[in-house]
This record gives sequence, structure tokens and C-alpha cells, in this order.
Amino acid sequence: MTLRRDMMACLRRAREPLGGSLERVVEFLRLREHQAGGFQGRSETPDLYYTVFGLEGLMALDADVDGERHRAYLDSFGDGRTLDLVHLASLMRCRATVSQEAHLNAKALSVLQCGDGGFHTVSAAETGSAYGCFLALGMRQDLEAFSPSQQDLLPCVRALRRPDGGFANDSSTPTGSTPATAAALCVLHYLRQPLPEDSVAWLLAQAQDQGGFLAAPGMAMVAGPDLLSTATALFALSRAGVDLTTLRERTLDYLDTLWDPQGAFQGNNLDPTLDCEYTYYGLLALGCLTDES
Repeated sequence: MTLRRDMMACLRRAREPLGGSLERVVEFLRLREHQAGGFQGRSETPDLYYTVFGLEGLMALDADVDGERHRAYLDSFGDGRTLDLVHLASLMRCRATVSQEAHLNAKALSVLQCGDGGFHTVSAAETGSAYGCFLALGMRQDLEAFSPSQQDLLPCVRALRRPDGGFANDSSTPTGSTPATAAALCVLHYLRQPLPEDSVAWLLAQAQDQGGFLAAPGMAMVAGPDLLSTATALFALSRAGVDLTTLRERTLDYLDTLWDPQGAFQGNNLDPTLDCEYTYYGLLALGCLTDES
């Protein structure tokens, strides 16, 4: 399996807990489709980054998707060589999702590689980041241009591990964060590397008694849990084989606080803005908490 396929499998499992609300989510995502192809972000124009979440969300919920319209939008970006890493990954993932084919020149990715073998979302960076390596691994998997014997991402990812077990996103950051640790553990998992037990424990420790995961230790009084941290932590922990049963009820309660009757999820309790991205993460979290059977 690959990152994209495993995440899609989690999204599909969200259909059961959604129950009668499933059609609301489908309608919300449909309203974000742009007539010229692609999906809107937080403005009325199509956005390649948000298109990933809109497309995969609809397809996971078994909704009809106008593949031709979206392929035309994706074709406007050519081979992606002018895009930064985040948008190149978005283009790659959308094309793989819509057509099941990876139409991308592999050189467009290779030129973004840093000196340490990793990838960073900042083009001028000399060393990679956890998120950058996560994106690059996903693209390589979809391109079928990567095998477990080609582990050039590992030195970068391992160097980001901090003494307490958490992973920082990049070399300039002294402490770990939940999204970075989740990304690093996913990279290690898909490269068939042993996952450090203290890193898995660090990630679990970010779960709050009232539900949800903090973005980093000490954030409980500052911002509280958030949906991005919660969804990415649950997905990484599920890849690590952690039993999520003890987290299930309180996390579902937390997700309920982010649910909007329009058929979407907020990113946190302080941001009422609704979009495809956080709705996707809400579905991902629900899917991770639902039995595969």
C-alpha cells in the first residue's frame, strides 16, 4: 500500500460513522467545486492545494466526480516543473486520484531535493523537513519511482528526532510537533523502518483527556487541540499498530465540537471558517477511529 491509498481507505471508513450526515458532506464539497475545474480554497478561485482534499473527499464518499473537468484543470499545470513542493505534490496526487496514472516528469521532483537527501517546502532550504519528506515519499510512491532500498530520505528524517522522542519539522526547530512527528513516523513506516517506541509514546502523550491532540507539548492552555494534529496523529498511530480504542469516545466527542451542520469540520474551536482541507481531516480522523471490518 501507499500513503495515498491508505489515507483513502481511512476516508472511506468515515462513511459509517457519518450515517445520515454523509450527504451533507458531499453537498458541502460539491459547492466547493469550481466550474472551470479544481476546488475552491478559502476564496472563490480554484486552488490546486485544496483540490486534493475536495477530490479525495468526494471519491471516498462514493460521490460522482467530473473527471474530465478536473483533468483539464490539472493539465493547465503541465509537468509541474514551475511549482513548489507543496503544489507539485498536490498536482501529482490529484492526477493519481483522478486517472490512476502518474503523469509527471520525475525530474520536477528531483530538482527540489536538498543536500541531505530530504525535501523541504521552502525551495532555498539546504536541509529537508519532515513534511517535505512526507510529500516527496507520497509522490515517489505514486510515480512508482521509489523502492525500500532507496532510502535517501532517512538521514534527514532521523536527524529531526529530538531527545524527548518528538520530531521537529526542520533543523532550525529545537522541539518536536505533532504534525512533524506524525509525518516522520509515516515516512519510517512506509520505508519499513522500526518506529522508535519513545516517539510513538511522545505522540500518544499529546492526546488530551477531553479529546483531540495538541500541536505540541504545552499548547493546552494556549490553543488547545486542533483537527490537523488530531487527524495526522491518529493516522500515524494507526500505521504504528497502536490500538486506538481508549482514544475513540473522547476523540469522537472532540470531533463533534468541530462539526458544522453545513456538512464540514472546523480546524479548531477558534476558527469557524469551513473548507475542503479540514473537512478532509475530519473524515480522516473518523476513519481512523472506525474498525476496518
